[in-house]
Amino acid sequence: MTDAQEISDHWGKGDVYSRILETMELAGIDPNSLTIEQLAPVDHFHARGFPATVELADALPIREGDTLVDIGCGLGGPARYLAKRFNCRVEGIDITAPFIEAANKLSALVGMADGVRCQHGDGQKLPYEDETFDGGYTQHVLMNVPDRNAFFAEAFRVLKPGAFLALTEHGLGEVGEPHHPVPWSEDGRGAYLMRPSDTVEALRTTGFVNIDVTDTGEKYLQGYKAAMALAEKGEAPVFGTHILLGELAPQIVQNAARNIEERRTQPVQIVCYKPE
Repeated sequence: MTDAQEISDHWGKGDVYSRILETMELAGIDPNSLTIEQLAPVDHFHARGFPATVELADALPIREGDTLVDIGCGLGGPARYLAKRFNCRVEGIDITAPFIEAANKLSALVGMADGVRCQHGDGQKLPYEDETFDGGYTQHVLMNVPDRNAFFAEAFRVLKPGAFLALTEHGLGEVGEPHHPVPWSEDGRGAYLMRPSDTVEALRTTGFVNIDVTDTGEKYLQGYKAAMALAEKGEAPVFGTHILLGELAPQIVQNAARNIEERRTQPVQIVCYKPE
């Protein structure tokens, strides 16, 4: 099995779309009148989910009519949110084929197939022309990217001069390796964490400028703790990302919090720009 296939299988196998629809029914959500807000607990499949997407969007200079690229788009939740909020178009790409199938079906279900299009592919080799996009972003994808230099070089290539690139990730912390399982790896395989300072240097070497780094560790820690508290009370929502994380979900969330507390991981948000 190739490394790419192993990473893909870690995130999603089988009919993800049917799994989401089935859980939707259990939660009493009518797919015939579905909104992107109702989908948000599941389709923002990254740390802190929808609130993290909103915070990232608040920091970005997106204009009406822009065309953006979502590298590692997952189920397309962030792409749909940004397309609706800013009246822009988003092209998504992800290595996990079942996610892409679900993403496009979900976009059609909420009437957004014209504004959001997702396709199967690898962020280290983007299938787009040079200088295509007004901005790009990647949310909690880089932990599974073996060649970060190639990833950043491809993002740089497809962005227009002056365009932004935004990323969120769990960077490698100061104290040892993370405890596993975590959201991006059950046992350390397929994981390629870097210290935030090394990520900044890789961006700078690629050619990006005005690199702004925000430490988001405390926000992520509180988010994980809130999820753990709900689970302990038996109040975890029926419709949530745990349906995609599987039976290891409780341990994954506990380790994610523990790793931040022990400084094994350091979540960050980074926004930078391709020079004019």
